[in-house]
This record gives sequence, C-alpha cells and structure tokens, in this order.
Amino acid sequence: MKFSLPYFIAKRLSGQGGTSSAKLIINIATGSVALGVAVMIIAIAIVKGYQHQIRSKIIGFSTHIQVSNLDMNNSFETNPIYRDSILENVLQAQQGVNHLQPFAIKAGILKTPQEFTGIVLKGVDSTFDWRFLQNHLRSGTILLPKVNEQSHGILLSEKTANLLKLSVGDQVLLYVVQSPPRVRKFKVQGIYNSGFSEIDGLYAFVDLKQVQKINNWNANVISGYEIGVEQNEDIVEVANTLTYLLPYQLQLHTIFDLYPQLFDWLNLLDVNVWVIIILMVIVACINMITVLLILITERSLMIGLLRSLGATTSLVSAIFLNMALRLIIKGMIIGNFVGIGIGLSQKYLGWFKLDEEAYYLKEVPIALFVNDIVMINAGTLIVCLLVLIVPSRFVARISTVKTMRRA
Repeated sequence: MKFSLPYFIAKRLSGQGGTSSAKLIINIATGSVALGVAVMIIAIAIVKGYQHQIRSKIIGFSTHIQVSNLDMNNSFETNPIYRDSILENVLQAQQGVNHLQPFAIKAGILKTPQEFTGIVLKGVDSTFDWRFLQNHLRSGTILLPKVNEQSHGILLSEKTANLLKLSVGDQVLLYVVQSPPRVRKFKVQGIYNSGFSEIDGLYAFVDLKQVQKINNWNANVISGYEIGVEQNEDIVEVANTLTYLLPYQLQLHTIFDLYPQLFDWLNLLDVNVWVIIILMVIVACINMITVLLILITERSLMIGLLRSLGATTSLVSAIFLNMALRLIIKGMIIGNFVGIGIGLSQKYLGWFKLDEEAYYLKEVPIALFVNDIVMINAGTLIVCLLVLIVPSRFVARISTVKTMRRA
C-alpha cells in the first residue's frame, strides 16, 4: 500500500494539542463550518418544501394543463367548446398524461339574507380528481356528481362560508347577472380550506350539469379540459406534445401560464437560498484560512526542520492542507448531523408554526433530498480546499535558518 507522508504527519499533529488560543480558534473555525453546513441544509430544505407545498396547492385547483377555446377573452368565462371523445382518448393516451377531466365555469354572486360575495362556480363531473380537496376538507363531504342525476350540492371554501355565515346543510342562493337574471338554490355539502386564501375565496365547486343548465348548454358543451401530468417536471414537455394534437380552435395553457405571478414569486426564493449559501461558504473559508495560518505559525519550528531535511514546499503545504481537511470534515459531519436532525424533526413533528394567512401554510415545510445534501457537502469541501491552497503556500516564506537558530 502506498504510504502518504503528508497524511501521516497531519494525522499525528492533529492529535497533539496547541496553545489555548489556537485551540479556541480551531474550535471556532470547526464550528463555523458545522454551522454553515447546517444552515445551508435547513435553508434549502425549507425553500424547496415551501415551493413544493405552494405548487401543490395551485395545481390542486387547476391541475397541470388546461385546454379551452382559442379566443382573446381574459375573463373567467370563455367561449365554450364541444366535447370530443376521439380527442379525449388521444390526449389521455399520450405519454406523461395520467388524468383528464372536463369542467365548466360561471361567475355569479352568492347571497344569504345577511351577506353576499362574488364567486366563480366550477362545474365538475364524476371524473374530477378530488384528492387535493379531500385532504383539505374541514367539514361535510365532497361532491359526487352522478351521470343521470343533477346534484344541488355546493362545495365552499372556509373563507367564503365564514363570510356568508354558512355551515354544512345550509341553503345559499346564486345570482347570475345576465339577461334575463337567473337564480339557483344550492345546499352547502362541504367546506374546505387549502390555506391559499386568494384562490380559496374565488372558487366554489358544483355539479357540471348545474353550470351547463345556467348557461343553456347541452351535455356536450363545456368550458374546457383539465389534464393531469404524472411528474411536475414534465409539464412543459407534455404541453408541447399536446399542442400539436389540438384542433385549430383550441388552445392550451400550463399552470405556469395561468398563475405566472405566483410561480415567479416562488422562483425568486431560489435567490435567497443562493445568498445564504454564498455567505455561509465565505464565512467558513475565512475562518479556515485563519486556522491554517495559525497552524503554520505555531509549527514554524517543525517546518524549518522538515525543510532542512530536504522537504519541498509542496510537501509541507500538503501536510497543513491535510490538517485543515480533517477539521473541515469534522465540521461537516457535525453540520450534517445538526442540519438533517433539525430538518427531520420539523418534518415529522412540526415544531415551528406559521401564520397561515400570511404564508399559506400552518408550519414550516421541509423537503430533504439526498442530492441536495451531497452537493452542499461536496461544494463546501471543494471550495474550502481551493481557497486554502494559496495560504498553505505561506510555508515558503518561513526562513529555515531563522527557525533553526531559534531552536
């Protein structure tokens, strides 16, 4: 087995004590590496967890891709389209698509004897994916529209229900502003709260046949289709594929097109993470440079002795780089233990809570990924070692004659 002299000497020296001040600085430097790694792990885990949770809530309302009539109408009500069973089968057969559901929308006013509020009715049928709303249901049940029966139930958000002072089982009137005006009575079947107040207060879910009846549409007329994608990362790719399959009168929008301001805001959070990572790495590097210079100064006599015995500058520099490497690795191990420990504790126990009105979540979200942890550790190690190469060459400035005379 090949013998590594720098590693051997560094290992022996690392086990020896230095001055009390040197020990303190070394411990501070090791702690700064540990703190930096822990903060970076927690910061990335929180930001990715927050982005994942918010994206899931946005997608839960509108799925990944929406197909509607090709028009320039920017309101909630677009021109309708006719259902096409052949097109539906073609779209569902595409790779990456796991769900397709028709929908119809209609804007109106919900009114009780005391209060009223604007709302957008979203009509859905038995194919609608209720998993998201089921997970956020506060009371009552979800809608279960039947093929040959018209349901009069309505699923409201908790924000809307509180505003109108409604509970499960109460009656509410819907007024549709058109000529002539229309009025429909619904029974509150369920109340949900996703925590996303902007969208919660906008939509109410009813039977698709109710919206079709209000709009004087037959059973084959809808506002469009919502398409679910297997992986969120494939949304744009699947959308590009489906675009070429659509008739000329239809258009396609991804969830990113429907809510651009929300996704731009989420992407800005990545900038905060990079700022934290850069600051933590800079602090760790500065502390490690200080430690390396102290180690070199304290071992000047040893350096002079090695140089007098014929050791090259590169060999002596390698010894101190190995000593610094051991300190960096020690700090990284501690940092990983602390960072991952805090992350897992928050993920499963939820110690730190949030104001749901301000942050749309009840507690600090955590998303730990192995590749992120590996990249943080590898990046920290490589950057610190690269930065330490220059100060490690400081040994060349130590005079062998002077150090031997002092001895």
